[in-house]
Amino acid sequence: MKPKGLKAFLLANPSVIFQKVIYSISLLSFIAISACQSGSGKNQANIALSNVPVLELQPKTIEVPKTYVCDLQAVQFVEVRAKVEGFVDRIYVDEGEYVKKGQPLFKLTSNEFNEMVNSANAKLMQANAEAKSTSLEVERLKILVDKKIISSSELELAKAKNAVSQSAILEAESMLKNAQTGLSYTTIKAPFDGIVDRIPHKTGSLVTAGDLLTNITDITEVFAYYKVTENEYLKYMRDKLVAEADTATIIDDTVNLILSDGEQYAFSGKLETMEADFEKGTGSIAFRVRFPNPDQLIKHGASGKIQMNSTLEGMFLIPQQSTFEIQDYSYVYILDKNNKVRVRSFVPIQRFGVYYVSDSFEPGDRIIYEGIQQLKDGMEIIPLEVTEDDAYDTLINSLQS
Repeated sequence: MKPKGLKAFLLANPSVIFQKVIYSISLLSFIAISACQSGSGKNQANIALSNVPVLELQPKTIEVPKTYVCDLQAVQFVEVRAKVEGFVDRIYVDEGEYVKKGQPLFKLTSNEFNEMVNSANAKLMQANAEAKSTSLEVERLKILVDKKIISSSELELAKAKNAVSQSAILEAESMLKNAQTGLSYTTIKAPFDGIVDRIPHKTGSLVTAGDLLTNITDITEVFAYYKVTENEYLKYMRDKLVAEADTATIIDDTVNLILSDGEQYAFSGKLETMEADFEKGTGSIAFRVRFPNPDQLIKHGASGKIQMNSTLEGMFLIPQQSTFEIQDYSYVYILDKNNKVRVRSFVPIQRFGVYYVSDSFEPGDRIIYEGIQQLKDGMEIIPLEVTEDDAYDTLINSLQS
């Protein structure tokens, strides 16, 4: 009997059987090689994820600098304005010149005021003469009344005229003082020792009462005004009250100033006072610090930053290289007790050198120190413990290289 179907076909075509065998052997070989490659890759992955640097976190008390944008103002700043109308006759100083208190700065035309003074003087002389005449008349009539030559009514009338003449003297003296005051306003003097600012009106310019002639600034010392939040204000006041209650505690109100070029100012300032109330809308309050300025390096209206040291307790220092961000949230890889990595979010309070300062951890938490790019949530690793000193030295060396 002849075989039928597929069996008959294969017996009739032995080459096909050979091809099938070769195909099966090739397929098995490919699967075996793939399995070996897969196993080799897994071993390579295990090697790559061994000795992953891990840092154990411990809480610390740290002094961190905090900066506030500040506005720098002269300890004295006065706008020098004209009090009377007139033409600028003379300018005695130049812009940027240092002047002493009472030193003449400007001279306005004074002819009109000189005439007013002369007129007031003439009226005063007339009033004095009339008063002297009425006074003599009173003395003369008094003698006649005593001798009963005239009635006392005439004496009373003379006394009344004398009183009128005395009041005329007072009025004339007042007019003279006003005229002299107006004349004095034509000479503008420095109100205190300071530096002359820009002079907008030149010789011959017409100025009216209230026009700005220049500014005088005293920058031997400067004030720095900066604003803090209500929470920062409350913390400062509570710390101050505690320190004042303890007589052994010395209150340190000194602060540092960073100028606009990033350099620290050579002199420390002292926190003096603060505003009376909080600013509406922002909820902030301004503090004032006084800085010496012997070299007059700082000018009125300059800008800078106040730098203060803030003590933070129970904080954890997280290396910035150990973190990554997703949509403005900060994350690290935490290593659990089974050496598996887990993604953990945390809230940085502020930066401190190459670290983030945070209180979102517990003592003994272990984070992946570096190599976070090759990790995934749930991976198991072989950790390599890194000490805090080694981590810090590594970070500093990387910044210097």
